[in-house]
Amino acid sequence: MIRSLSLLCCGTAFVTALSSIVAFAQDTPTTTEKPAASPSKPSDADAKEGWKSLLPKDGIEGWEVTNFGGEGDVENKAGSLMLGRGEPLTGITRLGKDFPLENYELRWSAQRADGSDFFAGVTFPVGKEHCSFICGGWGGGLVGLSSINGNDASENETASYRNFKNGEWYRFKIRVDAKNITVWINDEQILEIERENRKFSVRAEVMRSRPLGYCVFQSKVLIKDWEYRTVQP
Repeated sequence: MIRSLSLLCCGTAFVTALSSIVAFAQDTPTTTEKPAASPSKPSDADAKEGWKSLLPKDGIEGWEVTNFGGEGDVENKAGSLMLGRGEPLTGITRLGKDFPLENYELRWSAQRADGSDFFAGVTFPVGKEHCSFICGGWGGGLVGLSSINGNDASENETASYRNFKNGEWYRFKIRVDAKNITVWINDEQILEIERENRKFSVRAEVMRSRPLGYCVFQSKVLIKDWEYRTVQP
């Protein structure tokens, strides 16, 4: 009888202890559950990237219509730039000297609404020199940098040919750092050229586009989201 009571007491104590352990486990949060991350705002992410618009919301304050002679209409509304067909060139040139000479990136989107020649002729600083990125030249397909060691985009190692459709938007990015000039179209890197032991210049026709300018050849072109940012050396 005494032995039975002892076993009963031990069993009761075991159940009580087990109940306490279960209750403690239920009150203790598990380590496998993670709090849901709060979604970041796109505007915050864009601000951290450091991109700055190159064009005012309306008009071309800070720029001038490039005096090529024979240039077409130029219009900027809501940050979207229209360069009308010129004979042969239409473009704008940035005023002031506050644009970086190197360690920066340019990006924009453009479409050739009408015409059959280059719809991106962007002249930009390369240190104390200048260079032009040409897209859609020589009948619509030439891509390259002009000029390198005196050779224009059709004659140097950056030349390539692609098919560009009128009415279709294309995204561009140019990066100039201490070592290279790199260019992307639609997020595809299409060229990278080392700056060392190379001399960069522009053709005589676009000398007026320096230090930073955009021009097009016998084409009506739309440009949007033209921005720049500085990058680490």
